[in-house]
Amino acid sequence: MSRHPKPPSRTSSSERSSTETVQTPAALIARALAKDYGDGPALHPLTLRIEEHERVALIGHNGSGKTTFLRMATGLLEPASGSVTVFGKAPGSMDARRRLSYLADTPTFYEDLSVWEHLEYTARLHGASDWEQRAADLLGQLGIYERADDLPTRFSRGLKQKAAIAIAFIRPFDLMLVDEPFVGLDAEGKEALIDLFDEASTAGAALVVATHELGFVSKTKRTIALRDGQLIFDGLSTEAEARGLVSVEGAAETDS
Repeated sequence: MSRHPKPPSRTSSSERSSTETVQTPAALIARALAKDYGDGPALHPLTLRIEEHERVALIGHNGSGKTTFLRMATGLLEPASGSVTVFGKAPGSMDARRRLSYLADTPTFYEDLSVWEHLEYTARLHGASDWEQRAADLLGQLGIYERADDLPTRFSRGLKQKAAIAIAFIRPFDLMLVDEPFVGLDAEGKEALIDLFDEASTAGAALVVATHELGFVSKTKRTIALRDGQLIFDGLSTEAEARGLVSVEGAAETDS
């Protein structure tokens, strides 16, 4: 493993490359955003605004519309009607992609690239500086530094999730959209991810995290809840908890 620093620093750096800040109205704006897959609405017209630097929990059971909303916000899915912008730009545009990092619910990787090669590719693609030490620190923080030269396609569910988390955080971003990131993680992995969210917030990024993990929701001020594709709550996270909208995720497969 001579191609990259060893070992990671004792305290993972919270520093990351940043892009030039552009004065825009909000990190994300959805206006009557809707999606229908043909057998009924997956997302009813949704209007909301996520401000710069805001930290938001997005909750709802499977099929509530969370993933549909996030995928339209990233430009991976076309809306049936309405619109969504990322820092005033169309999802999927170069400007939007430059400022947005997306951590999907199902990690995908290149078949022939190691974890380290994924990190290098992503960092260089987005112009990250000093990425090598940052990559080593991320892998160390997530507990997978010794797997850096392995193919993530051969990992267990939990290890794949940790590799995907490192890839999402190696690049500069001003907005991160995250879909059920805690599923499959062990306790140490969950703690490390929450620490990474804290670092990103401190650095000024906006976060929208789809999860039922109380450990994250309780550290946000705002919670948005969807049910059957409709907005049922948008307010203080403490009120969402009091109304029983938030629950700790059930047991899931952890890494091995």
